[in-house]
Amino acid sequence: MEHSDGHEAQVNETSLSRLRSFRHPGAGEKQAKATPKGRIVDPHARDEVETLLGDRPRRRDLLIEHLHLIQDAYGQISAAHLAALADIMRLAFAEVYEVATFYAHFDVVKEADAPIPPLTVRVCDSIACALLGSEKLLGELRQSLGADVRVVRAPCVGLCDQAPAVEIGHHFVHRADVTAVEQAVRSGHTHPEIPAYIDYAAYLGGGGYALLERVRSGVLPAEAVLTALEAGGLRGLGGAGFPTGRKWRSVLGEPGPRLMAVNADEGEPGTFKDRYFLYADPHRVLEGMLIGAHVAEVNDIYVYLRDEYPIGREILRRELAKLPAGGPRIHLRRGAGAYICGEESSMLESIEGKRGLPRQKPPYPFQVGLFGRPTLINNVETLFWVRDIIEKGASWWAGHGRNGSKGLRSFSVSGRVREPGVKIAPAGITVRELIDEFCGGMQPDHRFTAYLPGGASGGILPATMADIPLDFGTLEKYGCLIGSAAVVILSDHDDVREAARNLMRFFESESCGQCTPCRSGTQKARMLMEQPVWDRELLGDLSAVMRDASICGLGQAAPNPVDCVIRYFPEAFETEGGLK
Repeated sequence: MEHSDGHEAQVNETSLSRLRSFRHPGAGEKQAKATPKGRIVDPHARDEVETLLGDRPRRRDLLIEHLHLIQDAYGQISAAHLAALADIMRLAFAEVYEVATFYAHFDVVKEADAPIPPLTVRVCDSIACALLGSEKLLGELRQSLGADVRVVRAPCVGLCDQAPAVEIGHHFVHRADVTAVEQAVRSGHTHPEIPAYIDYAAYLGGGGYALLERVRSGVLPAEAVLTALEAGGLRGLGGAGFPTGRKWRSVLGEPGPRLMAVNADEGEPGTFKDRYFLYADPHRVLEGMLIGAHVAEVNDIYVYLRDEYPIGREILRRELAKLPAGGPRIHLRRGAGAYICGEESSMLESIEGKRGLPRQKPPYPFQVGLFGRPTLINNVETLFWVRDIIEKGASWWAGHGRNGSKGLRSFSVSGRVREPGVKIAPAGITVRELIDEFCGGMQPDHRFTAYLPGGASGGILPATMADIPLDFGTLEKYGCLIGSAAVVILSDHDDVREAARNLMRFFESESCGQCTPCRSGTQKARMLMEQPVWDRELLGDLSAVMRDASICGLGQAAPNPVDCVIRYFPEAFETEGGLK
């Protein structure tokens, strides 16, 4: 043994000596850098991140929450902070980097980049804000605010009824102009102002949570709840329209443990109904949520709220703390600026702390959802109506529809109407009725010419088709969708071709990039639409490929606006370029 050890030591020493004297041909006297592989963690940056995290768990699914802490504290996320966070969470740097750079609200600064100015002003450039001058406002602000303020474009921020909207930190300027934004910047006010709303005490005073107690006590059995929802015909009002009672029953039929996810990540340009419900009557949403959790026998609920709604986040934080102990655990998760996360499986990926890439289906989320468990997913508006339908009955709900439809819908109306906003109106109402009865008509000197019946992905129809009932199943034969009932009104002051281009730019920017038909298709379509003459055949081929081969609804619905403009607005090609 002694001889063996000595021999090995002699061989190793000889080998080391030869390695030390080795020079690669042509290398000259250049020495290799004595830098270890991997990324060195800056101790100071590590201390800063540790301080921000405090006693929060270092779990993988909290990665996005931890990135928000850094972004909020420093207005950006440096490479040093990314490396420190990766080290603290025991993750690969690449894994943290790919998540941070996926979301628009994380300003990741590479080592070679210049520091980001301390204040960022985001100007919404989506359809409703574009109609009201956001492009001009963007240019003016870049000239007036100076080098100490970064002015960037932002996709829809959910203030379409108060366009154009500008975000400064977590403070929003409604119906913004240069003067108002400059004043807001000078004031240094970057936090949201909380409006008056129905809080826990007021909700209890109005009979709130009595229904939940009846359900929990067994006075109203779970089967009776499911029967009421099925009889009422409540459907998923986030856009898909799946029957709510059937969804709850399907989740209950899967083996436990089960989870629940509340989708409050509305990002469709033109949609702002979740904001309306959460800012005004949050406990009605929460009661519907807790009833669903009880029926589906759920112990953990994850509420995924878009980052553009800091007021809603603060309201929920306050009111969730007031709920009595003993119910399911409720986890509030914050989005980070990704429209794709409104798609249910992308939302689940984001809740798990990953990039919001849609999952292949099947299996479906009710079978294999969040953290691999059967998951009940509902939209904010769907949960809002649960209490009314059960307490007032299916006949009450059905009695509100028009033109053969049942129930009520919240229509997010923006654009060229006198009184934009969320309108609680009968399902099946026509857009002409919606404008005249709920929106005060058109703005002065504006003639109604076109409308989006279902937000960016719902297509565009001419005013001559304004008598189609707005509901699930009524628009599909025209190449359109009701979706989340985001209605954007255009007038004779607007260019319908430019409206379609705006929507395609949005889809191109928001594509997650996972599948080629969507990633490349939206880019190619946008480029073709920017030409004076539109190539009808090539655009049609692109549309077909995107519809047939895209993984999720973003790519499948992105062609709707361009197809509609070509089909329904031939006059638009008589004055600008043409079709070939």
